[in-house]
Amino acid sequence: MSLTVQNLHFSYGPIKALDDVSLSLEGGAAGLLGPNGAGKTTLIKILLGFLRPQKGEGRVLGYDIRSEQKKLRRLIGYMPEDDCFLPGMDAVTFTAFFGELAGMPKQEAMKRAHEVLFYVGLGEARYRLLDTYSAGMRQRLKLAQALVHDPKLLFLDEPTSNLDPQGRVEVLELIKDLANGKGIQILLSSHILSDIEMVCEDVVILNRGKVVAQGKIKDLKRMNFRLYELKIKGEREKWLDKLSQLGCLAEVTEDGLVKLYLPGEVEPKEIFKVAYQTGIQIRHFRQSQSSLEDFFAQVVGVD
Repeated sequence: MSLTVQNLHFSYGPIKALDDVSLSLEGGAAGLLGPNGAGKTTLIKILLGFLRPQKGEGRVLGYDIRSEQKKLRRLIGYMPEDDCFLPGMDAVTFTAFFGELAGMPKQEAMKRAHEVLFYVGLGEARYRLLDTYSAGMRQRLKLAQALVHDPKLLFLDEPTSNLDPQGRVEVLELIKDLANGKGIQILLSSHILSDIEMVCEDVVILNRGKVVAQGKIKDLKRMNFRLYELKIKGEREKWLDKLSQLGCLAEVTEDGLVKLYLPGEVEPKEIFKVAYQTGIQIRHFRQSQSSLEDFFAQVVGVD
């Protein structure tokens, strides 16, 4: 999807929503995974130009996210997490209205609205008022309005929220068809690992505003990570940065415990070597039984 950002920072007052986020994605369907509050929605809003990063830069589909937002939005469909409905409208009028907002002529927007509503399974209900729609129908309608102007790239923010298990599968199948059958590039943001696994090959994991892992899901799962728990004294940022360059993943708990995931090719002695280089004292060190599945579970908050 030709999406690249470097060193993005964004804060809401004292709260760091994005902290030095860098990532690069190319084509197909990619997942943006993380717990609620990880910074996923903030990142999407920055990519759309709704928020301006306080530091950093990025390009989407070749366009600069700071200076070319209008050009970019014509090529992107956005399905927000929160409802965005206008009371008193029926589904086809609502969807056509979003097509016109994207620059489509009125007649073309209406024709396209009928097409996408049938595609998402709302053809028979397209003349019903939105006030009468169920939660599942509203999710499908949000997908329809994101598709109406025939975008090259879709940003989908928690597209299966409020859906029952059957509805979740049906919506994910639609998204898979968009990526594989229609050739639309997709960035799917979710806190549910299984949703992303069903649709995407690539994943970026966010936690507390930082990228903690990225790559192909199958490759990340194959990696033989070992978990070590440490307590340290000193400035840990340089130490963790150097370890991340070796492929290590880290999480710091509220009580200051550092959970460090080492890939199979990195020896534990590297932890001490890098600590010496960066002036860190290791006060506590022990290995835990864990796997990358545990890491995913911890990051996304599932059992």
